[in-house]
Amino acid sequence: MALPFKRILKTKLFHSFLYRFIRLYSSTFQIRIENESEWMDHFRSGGRVILCTWHQHFFGAIGHFQNYRDFRPSLMISKSSDGEIIAGVAERSGWHAVRGSSSRGGREALKKMIDYLRKTKLAGHIVDGPKGPAGTVKAGVIQLAQAADAAIIPFYVSADRAWYFNSWDSFFLPKPFARVVISFGEMLKFPAAENPATFENHRLRLERIMRPELRVNPEKRSTRPPARA
Repeated sequence: MALPFKRILKTKLFHSFLYRFIRLYSSTFQIRIENESEWMDHFRSGGRVILCTWHQHFFGAIGHFQNYRDFRPSLMISKSSDGEIIAGVAERSGWHAVRGSSSRGGREALKKMIDYLRKTKLAGHIVDGPKGPAGTVKAGVIQLAQAADAAIIPFYVSADRAWYFNSWDSFFLPKPFARVVISFGEMLKFPAAENPATFENHRLRLERIMRPELRVNPEKRSTRPPARA
């Protein structure tokens, strides 16, 4: 009797297949990397680094981020069914998956992320995952950076040709052979906050820096002419 579809998605065999498919698919991209040297120099000199992006952007970076596998980086991934699939791919890409999110198991997962980051000095974080709202930086990345004394490095992915999904984040998938740019922002350090208001200011600052890089689904752009002055 054939396994139900949802059970197939949870199998190691399917995760291995998906990992190989993503590697093959990503190999068609013409990738250009921008501003990687600054944070890499900081990391190689002993500094801790958190690479963070919007949920919308992460797929286009998977192929390149396999180059960091020898650094044994960690990544927080939700305990949802979708998260189990993503975790399976991440582990095969050389990233250690720490399971948890703001809505389920987040406190324990954050503690594990802090421990791993202190040891390996490199982690990744999806700032608005796993369910948004899109464009809102959640508190976890600031908490992680402060607890581990790490620099936050925003990164962004763009593509000259992409499909946009009708999802909460307008997730985009670069088309085969697309020109993909992975651009790293400046290093950001947030000192320990003395009170909740200061912490919120840190979170809002990161949000203001990152939000302009959200991609707009071309099909959802307004076709109305701009209002006259």
